[in-house]
Amino acid sequence: MSESRKAIADAFDAERFRADGHRLIDALADQLAAWHRGDGPALPWSDALDEPWRLDDAPVAGTGELVADLARVAAASTALAHPRTFAHQVAPPLPGAALAELVGALINNGMAVYEMGPAATPIELEVVAWLCRKLGLPVGAGGVLTSGGSLGNLTALLAMRQARAGFDAWRDGTTKPLAVITSSDSHYSISRATHIMGWGDRGAIAAPVDARHHLTAVAVRRALDDARDVSVIGVVAAAGSTATGAFDPLDELADLCAERDLWLHVDAAHGGSAALSATHASRLRGIARADSVVWDAHKLMMMPALVTAVLFRRQADAYAAFAQQAPYLFGADAGLDLGQRTLECTKRAMAVELWTALRVHGEAWFGAVVDRLHELAGELAARVSAAPDFELALAPESNIVVYALRDTDNRALRDLVARDGRFYVVGTEIRGRYWLRSTVMNPLIEPHDLDALLAHLRQLGARCRA
Repeated sequence: MSESRKAIADAFDAERFRADGHRLIDALADQLAAWHRGDGPALPWSDALDEPWRLDDAPVAGTGELVADLARVAAASTALAHPRTFAHQVAPPLPGAALAELVGALINNGMAVYEMGPAATPIELEVVAWLCRKLGLPVGAGGVLTSGGSLGNLTALLAMRQARAGFDAWRDGTTKPLAVITSSDSHYSISRATHIMGWGDRGAIAAPVDARHHLTAVAVRRALDDARDVSVIGVVAAAGSTATGAFDPLDELADLCAERDLWLHVDAAHGGSAALSATHASRLRGIARADSVVWDAHKLMMMPALVTAVLFRRQADAYAAFAQQAPYLFGADAGLDLGQRTLECTKRAMAVELWTALRVHGEAWFGAVVDRLHELAGELAARVSAAPDFELALAPESNIVVYALRDTDNRALRDLVARDGRFYVVGTEIRGRYWLRSTVMNPLIEPHDLDALLAHLRQLGARCRA
């Protein structure tokens, strides 16, 4: 055997994989334990962007060592499992789900057609059906899993266009100006989706939110009455908005949409998991009346990113988004060829990790996680409210807390926190003012971590004011 063929065979060798895998799991378990202890930084900031990661023009064998290199990547990455990370809406993933993703990566079954995912396809259909039931969607509901809420929102809006435009937009293109009503707090992916569809700046009409950052039916009615030279075909509501975690009043919006024959899409990317909590499910009242819903499992369901469900009240609408024929790929059974429901073709087997987690831990475990995260956010908000040097923007409705350190440039403070690295918080703008924003995503956080966060902000805030 030639040296090149030997090198190829060695790279695919099962025993090499076994040995490397054991060593890698040991290294990652050590790193995970260190994060849980709070060792090291939450955000290992570096201004040397390329120096530690530079590749030679023609890398040669032996330049790196697999386990050592991967362990180095983990150590240099933002530590989502660190108890002092209070930043973005991305979960510290369930370790067992990461193992499930390893299986998905190894089998590498693209999900466009059933024959490329004979195990993963029925698993995905089961997971989608379970998610539909948890939201109370009726018999006949369905959907698909896709890579992220932005792609999920685009998919839902494409289905909305095909169902409510009054013409075949897929075949003939957009023949008249269309729009949706959304809130001034809506995720940027809504405006991005309408621009991608060619609706221009008028495609997403932002109605103002109320004092609690809710999109109300009153605001939507006013926006509808004010819409000129554009045909509004739907309303986009939020269940757990990105900026504040607010839940729009879905029942009253559903009433209005039924009255005006509008499609109701609910961006529940963050808040959909409230359906798993007996305590917080009421925030989703009315979601079963939505025409489409987006729900991210990589947020409060602790899955590795990205796992997003796009769910439709009528399963047929899942196909309307992509009314396309591809006889070289899709078979006669559209129900099993999932590529007809999503923009993605070689879609990874993302349902496997959620399916295994449900079987191993049970549904109640997820509800307990949601409850714990909401409880911790409430404790943080209470501490902020009780502290005279802090200000709470509004009472949290989820696990997102928006607040500020008084008499401080909070934007400069946020940047200082990031560069310091011991804690990690982000920020948001509300009505022209910059606030700190902490999303409590780690259910292993303890109350003393909340106290330490505020003490750290005070310490760095003094430096900002000096």
